[in-house]
Amino acid sequence: MARERESRLVYSTASPVSSQPTENTTSSASPTRGIRLSLDRRASGRVVTVVTGLPGGASEVTELAKALKSACGAGGTVKDGVLELQGDHRPRVEAYLQARGLAWKRSGG
Repeated sequence: MARERESRLVYSTASPVSSQPTENTTSSASPTRGIRLSLDRRASGRVVTVVTGLPGGASEVTELAKALKSACGAGGTVKDGVLELQGDHRPRVEAYLQARGLAWKRSGG
């Protein structure tokens, strides 16, 4: 009896009209929003340049991060596809991305 109660549908986002995909759906899993540059201040007062939305898979993002760190002369890391560069390097990152033909936007303040 308890299993029957646990398996009932509580909430669904599916449309009751049709569960067939429409013509406008794409085959990609998630749409990209483009590359975003922002500045983040840590609790210790340090400033970090955050680059999100980098194109490609994990290995391509790692290679791009290595090139960006080298171009900026700074340390950094990649966490969950987000590149964090130590310091404020937005102008250098913008110049590097523009030279490679990648579109970017600044976000935040």
